[in-house]
Amino acid sequence: MSPPVFRFAPSPNGYLHLGHAFSALLNFDRAREAGGRFLLRIEDIDPTRCRAEFETAIYEDLAWLGIAWETPVRRQSEHLDAYREAVERLTAEGLLYPSFESRAEIARLVAGREAAGPWPRDPDGAPLYPGAARSLPAPERRRLIESGAPYALRLNMAAARARVKDLTWTEQGEGPAGEHGTVTARPEAWGDVILARKETPTSYHLSVVIDDALQGVTDVIRGQDLFWSTSVHRLLQALLGIASPAYRHHRLIRDSVGQKLSKSTKATALRELRAGGATPADIRRFVGLS
Repeated sequence: MSPPVFRFAPSPNGYLHLGHAFSALLNFDRAREAGGRFLLRIEDIDPTRCRAEFETAIYEDLAWLGIAWETPVRRQSEHLDAYREAVERLTAEGLLYPSFESRAEIARLVAGREAAGPWPRDPDGAPLYPGAARSLPAPERRRLIESGAPYALRLNMAAARARVKDLTWTEQGEGPAGEHGTVTARPEAWGDVILARKETPTSYHLSVVIDDALQGVTDVIRGQDLFWSTSVHRLLQALLGIASPAYRHHRLIRDSVGQKLSKSTKATALRELRAGGATPADIRRFVGLS
């Protein structure tokens, strides 16, 4: 039997904080306990936010924590063809369609819908796609694409769910409401999710599923904020004929007011804690792993 494979997959769009340390240490510790492999993956598909200095800092921070990983490290930006191939397959099967509205146009559409009542939102709180691009005639789609208009490729959720009806996963950790064991996937809660854009042939949902499969990842340990994203991932795995890893979602590290730590809210970085005299043992204690 092959050894289990674990991974930590940060995006180099900011410096790592305690929440990242917790997830990385959980994966590394579990890999050692199980006699498995530990992989580091750099999720750098967004060229506007990802920077080389943040990637360098990831390596420095993890090494300081005592975490070792296999090389070479998979960098998503070096494997766009793998994602493009999946996009082409889903498109050929009639499961993707281009939408051409800008973010501002979508916001206006949502505001118009909400004038008549609440508009549905996904598990992260973002409004579901309100446009009508799914029903655009093929000639009009071709015209817009040939004109150079920007677009996003969305999953036709209704068509996907008609093809894949019953979906579950076995949760070895715990969801935000205590979900454990067999969990029913609800990808429709996300609406017609974006799987790629004109300038980037993938999205988080698509690339994470493909990468885990190509790297032979058997165990995904990640934060509860990604618990319901697993519904979309299970759907994509079924559509693409990809095996599902075991999932374990863990508690989030929060600040003094109960907010989860985030790069966007300028959570204290590991490098700042290190500069202030913290040791790797302190970091373990801060996140409850001492």
